[in-house]
Amino acid sequence: MLTSDTYKTIAKPSEEVIFKDRGSKFLAYAYPLSNENQVKEIVENLKKSHHKARHWCYAWQLGVEKVKFRVNDDGEPNNSAGQPIYGQLLSKELTNVLVVVVRYFGGTKLGVGGLVNAYKTAAKLALETSKVVEKTLDVHFKLVFDYQHMNTVMRIVKERDIALIQQKMEMNCEFEIAVRKNEAKKIEQVFIELRHVKIVQL
Repeated sequence: MLTSDTYKTIAKPSEEVIFKDRGSKFLAYAYPLSNENQVKEIVENLKKSHHKARHWCYAWQLGVEKVKFRVNDDGEPNNSAGQPIYGQLLSKELTNVLVVVVRYFGGTKLGVGGLVNAYKTAAKLALETSKVVEKTLDVHFKLVFDYQHMNTVMRIVKERDIALIQQKMEMNCEFEIAVRKNEAKKIEQVFIELRHVKIVQL
């Protein structure tokens, strides 16, 4: 059961899966995505490894509260490739995922209905081979405090199982912490009450 501060994505890139229809081969791949810039690099690499293919169609979605997505038919008839791929991401309620389907043309035209079915099925197979994981939506805070308060801060971090993203020790201590969205207000209050710790949401 997903709460308001969790989302589903995939743990690692899927294995290659193949769907065949009347001579055409559709090779599908799913990738976890953390930002839009990764898309170009992944697609370019697939174009290099499948340089004899005809089409490299894909769809991706990023974000939970502010969702961004893109579909690309890459020369196939409008909405016959990217949209059916994207439909699979939606039906499995996944985000931060890219699915690419590479098509080798087999000499027989499949028609729009055939293409929709092929891209949809290939995307579905790639996602079915992927390990789906549930992640939390996190809020990041910066904590600034003097060395003498280190033990107090560390005790709270351990007791409340707070993720410590990075720490900087110079004139004073700076921690970046990540807290589940649903817990953020409560944790922020704990640190505010310490008085000698400055907490800022990033």
